[in-house]
Amino acid sequence: MKLKYTITALGGLVMACLFAACNNGAPKQESTAPVADSMAAMKEETISFNSDSANLRAFVVYNDSVKGRRPAVLVIPEWWGLNDYPRMRARELARLGYVAMALDLYGDGKIADNPDSATKFSGPFYVHPEKAKRRIDSAIAKIRTYDIVDGSRIGAIGYCFGGGILINTARLGDDLKGIVSFHGSLLGTPARKDLLRTKMLICHGNADKFVTAQDVAKFRKQMDSIGASYTFIGYDGATHAFTNPAADEYAKKFHMPIAYNAKADTASWAAMTRFFEDLFK
Repeated sequence: MKLKYTITALGGLVMACLFAACNNGAPKQESTAPVADSMAAMKEETISFNSDSANLRAFVVYNDSVKGRRPAVLVIPEWWGLNDYPRMRARELARLGYVAMALDLYGDGKIADNPDSATKFSGPFYVHPEKAKRRIDSAIAKIRTYDIVDGSRIGAIGYCFGGGILINTARLGDDLKGIVSFHGSLLGTPARKDLLRTKMLICHGNADKFVTAQDVAKFRKQMDSIGASYTFIGYDGATHAFTNPAADEYAKKFHMPIAYNAKADTASWAAMTRFFEDLFK
């Protein structure tokens, strides 16, 4: 099965956005206070705010033992919505010293439990990428209201659907200092020098049968043509969803050419860690 990532090729595109990842790292912090190992230091809350005629929910978590203002990182979920996985990712980021916000991009807490509902929920954000931008912009504004957040240092990560959405919205002029896409779609909104001001790290599986070598070449040509600040890392032998330990199970269930790759998973998380260290100096 071949997927071509474009805004109009909705049916194939959403099937490439199933999965996400987890691992560990240790980015640099503004504060000199150590990050506590104890989970008791973690503060969690679920908030809601209105945006784009929708009630968005978000899971916010941070380490209360870290003193002073610090960077914030948004987590854009895969096409299932704000389930336990993006919350876990937010907790991992909080352990690194960031204020993390996992965002309910769909609104009203909608969660997909099958590919049909996931397609229904995610489809409009590819057809109308400005819808995602409005909601992400609202999330940026919301996280900036936290006294512990340095509003000049906001980043975001996304997986599959979330990674592609971040690339699309960054190329529409999102006010994010940097984004990291893990095996996300690459082609959607055009690359415009007058709009793109976000640094990007793209972590891609070189054996991905959904995002082809032709897609990669086109993406890089677009970005290079406008002098965009981006880093593209391809991992040999890694397929789509290479960061997700459950990819093998999903591959069997959905008959998809995907697989977990522990080496690429670890390497891509380390690359993200270094990216944010440099970005937030």
